[in-house]
This record gives sequence, C-alpha cells and structure tokens, in this order.
Amino acid sequence: MRARINCRMNLALAALALALALCPAWGRQTGGPNKTRLKTLKVIMPSYSAELKIDGKKLDKPGFERIFKIPEDMILPAGKDSIELVATIRPNNYTLITRTRKVSLAGGVDIVVDLGKEDARQPDRIFISYLSTPPDIVEAMLKLGRVGPKDTVYDLGCGDGRLVIGAVGMYGAKRGVGIDLDPERIKQSKENAQAAGVADKVEFRQGDVLDIKDLSDADVVLLFLSQDMNLALRPLLQKTLKPGARVVSSYFSMGSWKPDRTELVLGEDGNEYPLHLWIIK
Repeated sequence: MRARINCRMNLALAALALALALCPAWGRQTGGPNKTRLKTLKVIMPSYSAELKIDGKKLDKPGFERIFKIPEDMILPAGKDSIELVATIRPNNYTLITRTRKVSLAGGVDIVVDLGKEDARQPDRIFISYLSTPPDIVEAMLKLGRVGPKDTVYDLGCGDGRLVIGAVGMYGAKRGVGIDLDPERIKQSKENAQAAGVADKVEFRQGDVLDIKDLSDADVVLLFLSQDMNLALRPLLQKTLKPGARVVSSYFSMGSWKPDRTELVLGEDGNEYPLHLWIIK
C-alpha cells in the first residue's frame, strides 16, 4: 500500500514539474505579482492641476506632490524595468508644454521623479496655438529688423507665411524661410506665396522649431511665439547667429537677455504691440 501511495505521489510531482516547465512565464501571463521592488512612486509636478500620464494612462490625482502606492494605486506589469511619465502643462491659453521622463524601476523601493523643472537631457516640447500677426504689425516688425535686399529672413512659427512673404515682397529680401509644426499652415503658406508671386524666393518647412540646430545663414529672425518658446530658442539664437544678425520678437521678450531696442506700436485693431529687437554682437 505504501509503495502504491509513493508511486502516486511521484506521478503527481512529475506532472507538476512538467506543467511548470511548459509554463515558465506563468506569473506574467496571468497577471501575477510584479517582480520590481518598487513600493512607492512620488512625482513632483510643475503645477497643482498639470495632467500626468504614466505609460500613456492618465492618472486623475491633482497636487504638486503626487504619491502612488504599488500596487494599491497602480499596477505595473510583471517584469517591467522602466516607466515613462509625461506631464502636460498649460501656462496660458495658447501654450502647451509636455515634459517627459523615462524612469528606471531598478532604483529601489521608493522612487522620486521631479517633473517640476525642465531637464536638459530630456527637453520639454512646446506647442503654440496659431494667432496671426496683423498686417500693420508685420510691416512694423520688418521695419524694426531693417530687412533689406541682402537679407535672408527666417520666421520661426511662420503660420500662414505672411512675415517672410512680406519680407520678400515688401522689403525685397533676398530669401525667406518659414518653419511651422502644423502641415496645414505650411500648405497655406505655400499657397499664399504663390498668390503673392514670391514662391521662387521663399521656402516653407514643416517641423518643430525646437529641433533646429543652426541658423548661421539667417540675417533676420522673426518671432511671434510665447515667453517659454523664446527662452527655449534663446541659446540657439545666441550661439549660431552671426554678428550683425537681428532678432525681432512681437510681444515676448528673452528673460535676462535685454533687447537693444523696444518699440510700443499701436495697431490698427486698437491693441498695443511691444516689439523687441536684439542685434547679435
């Protein structure tokens, strides 16, 4: 009898061993326990109401400091070795900033992620809502920038192309280049250039102005973006523009980089437009 029981036990153990061998990833396939040591994730946010997503999932928990307990507040897939956090910041009604951090889960039981300020290793992405520049302010910007026949003029965030079209058409600039993130605006700019008869002297590129690496061929750079975008572009402007190049910004300044000249222009629409000029030394 004892031998028969032992035989049955041996058969059961053999069947269990076979099942485990055939299903080595059992915990992962059935949503088994997370293999990371992480127990608490603390996220420092740039504002109380900024949106937070972790691996693409929005987490509705406001606050400057947001603490998530694992697995009570969030469940991480088994075997996960890193996560991606994205904060969405809206400093005003025309600017949207996304701030991304990729975080290793090998850091221990408690991890703190600071999204409160930008990290140069993982730069912010900035998106600006389109707002057209009135025609009289276009002319005032070109005049302030002293645009002339020898100039190559760039408009960063060109919208419908009116600034570079005006630079070439009204002030006789040698060449105009407009860059915008929105492909519809680029299409519109090309159509407007064709209608103005200057398509052979202007170029429009679809892309993020924050990805530009070099502006050394520009004589004049025109901006109507936002304070955040101006500050993000400032190092590129100061580093790559040649001496004598001019930067003209409608409304927004450059922080501690003081303009060489500022004009307050009363527009035909009744609004006041501060226009700033920097000359590269």
